[in-house]
Amino acid sequence: MPVNESKPAGRNHVLIISLVIVIAFVLYGALAPESLNAVSGVLFKVFTGDFGWLYLLVVFALVVYTVAIALSKYGRIKLGHDDEKPEFSNFKWFAQLFGGGMGIGLVFWSVAEPVSDFMAPPSADPLTNAAMHEAMQTVFFHWGISPWVIFAVGGLALGYFAFRKDRPFLVSSAFEPLIGLKGVNGPLGKAIDILAVFATIFGVATSLGLGTVQITGGLQYVYGIQDTTLLEVIIIAAITALFTLATLSGLGKAMQIVADVKVYLSIAFMVFIFIFGGAVFICNIFVTDLGGYLQNFIAKSLWMENGDFVQGWTIFYWAWWIAWAPFCGQFVARVSRGRTIREYLLAVMLLPAGFCVIWLAIYGGAAFNIDAMTGGAIQAAVSASTTYGLFALLQQLPIYVVTAPLAIALIVICFWGSANSATFVLSMLTDHGNMEPGKALRVGWGIAQGAVTIVCIIVGGTEILKILQTLSIAAAFPYMFVIVFSAIAMVKALKEDPGPYGAFTRQRKEQLALEESAREHAAQASPSGMLE
Repeated sequence: MPVNESKPAGRNHVLIISLVIVIAFVLYGALAPESLNAVSGVLFKVFTGDFGWLYLLVVFALVVYTVAIALSKYGRIKLGHDDEKPEFSNFKWFAQLFGGGMGIGLVFWSVAEPVSDFMAPPSADPLTNAAMHEAMQTVFFHWGISPWVIFAVGGLALGYFAFRKDRPFLVSSAFEPLIGLKGVNGPLGKAIDILAVFATIFGVATSLGLGTVQITGGLQYVYGIQDTTLLEVIIIAAITALFTLATLSGLGKAMQIVADVKVYLSIAFMVFIFIFGGAVFICNIFVTDLGGYLQNFIAKSLWMENGDFVQGWTIFYWAWWIAWAPFCGQFVARVSRGRTIREYLLAVMLLPAGFCVIWLAIYGGAAFNIDAMTGGAIQAAVSASTTYGLFALLQQLPIYVVTAPLAIALIVICFWGSANSATFVLSMLTDHGNMEPGKALRVGWGIAQGAVTIVCIIVGGTEILKILQTLSIAAAFPYMFVIVFSAIAMVKALKEDPGPYGAFTRQRKEQLALEESAREHAAQASPSGMLE
């Protein structure tokens, strides 16, 4: 069915209801910040304390599901029509998947998380060699296979139904095997798309909030500029205005240059820190803790013994990744058109995860190496503020006068890229799945993203991280069920797919039989055939 026939024209309920939710949140935060803060505390306790086990169980089940689908006979089915070739070459495809693995969160936590876990580890004695290795294995776990499995499953249904079934590029399209086309176009389908918008808004707001506080933290650490709520609001407003103007003026090429600069600058930092942060130490810790991570993967995936640690870190991360699933899932699906399901799932699950593990091994390994050499300088910085970790590490390395401002620039670029991409996805989700949404809609969602992040900053105050965690967890809870049921719908769709295991195979066999019969008939009609 053509895309333009799958969704009826008329009032855009998804857009209207999504905007009402955003406006209500902004007004609530602006008029009653203390009340919103109190509500967020209750939600955090309920979702992490009462339902934390569910996040762990679902994410582990998605890992098993991904491996099973990838290695099954259905892995040969394409995200596209049977004769469709991949849209991008292997190199460009791999590059885009690696680029998708770089963002504000990875920069923010690259030093702060391993050092924080070293000081307060899940189970080892703090500040010991065992604590260091447990910290690195835990960081690999939080940023490795599991989050990219969430994105892979989130994008699988999008890519399958959009590229193979010619449905709108909407999350609700994946539910056709369960609720039918009428249900997809009805209230239930719209509710699913609204949940995708809701998760994207607050998942991305978490990243933008983290990026903002690290920019201001860097300015304070490097230049002594006082970190205040007003400064954070000004930074959010300024960056929002910049990418909104870029969208209005159609500076697509300029924005692509910004994206390329992010990739090159990120790689440059990795190489620099690897060389000057202790290459041998980093290699040793990478090999040792990669082995430990893989060996203990199942145990870590289902471990809840230290409830405070799991709630504060693992459940927050799983919820954050689930909230990012409509966003990142859309990205990895769009660049994977024409790939088989096996190629798609294994590449998305392993390649970006591998990049993240290498990145964290370099930053975390260098942090531990330098911390030991300086008598705890990195620990002291992270204890003062998690936003200082990266800058404290760079301060101990050469050309700090150059690397410090470049680090701030990298965070700004990551902020810009995440905000711009998020507005595009939100516009698409609220424009009937249109893969080229209008500029006006993108500008509107850009302003909305900025407003939501500003409210988070104002309401959170010194506890900004807590409210950002709560928003991610609250947004992810309902969307977690969307991912689970979309995975079930995919199994049903794959069983009914007329691909290499259904009608397509029968048609091919019939074609081959006809060709063989024609050859035999031609041979009998030939002079040599007549002589025989």
